[in-house]
Amino acid sequence: MKRILVAFLFVSVCICAGVASGHAQTMTPPSSAAATAAPQTSAPVKNPVTAALRMLLPRSRNNILGAITAMPADKFTYKPTPEQMSFSHLVVHIIGSNNSMCAKAADIAEPKVEEASETDAKDKLLAAATASFDFCSDALGKMDDSKLGDSVELFGGHQFPRAMAALGLASGWADHYGAAAIYLRLNNILPPSAQPKK
Repeated sequence: MKRILVAFLFVSVCICAGVASGHAQTMTPPSSAAATAAPQTSAPVKNPVTAALRMLLPRSRNNILGAITAMPADKFTYKPTPEQMSFSHLVVHIIGSNNSMCAKAADIAEPKVEEASETDAKDKLLAAATASFDFCSDALGKMDDSKLGDSVELFGGHQFPRAMAALGLASGWADHYGAAAIYLRLNNILPPSAQPKK
């Protein structure tokens, strides 16, 4: 169990570093006036983990919801291989993960929503996924780092520090979008993050 936890933490840190690196590569360079201005010192961030999740949320939301939007409705049953989950199953998993992990990370109750099903229509699944990101935005607005050391039940009833929910959330967003992007590419659809800049 300890090896699995260490491996999960290592993968989570690597994924978060990759997401941050990708975000940094897509940022607009500073203007020449700003670049020549005197360097500014910034105060330490009060809740760095919470602040980092809030920074990751908009990009993750746009990419994941963009991927769900881009997949044609008749391809929601698509599986790359018979053993893999369908695209609609992935969307249902994303909805559940957002609602559960954001609630755990922020120490608030999960939203009372109708359970999504693989057989639901694309519009219904997209609406539920959008609502799950809305819930995450609200939850992270109430989160603070002071509770990250508290014990919380995750991953099949095991006890972890609440910080694991935050790490799982960040790595989950990267993993879910990566999977959705592969499903799109296998159907000759360019994922949102690969679209040409307008």
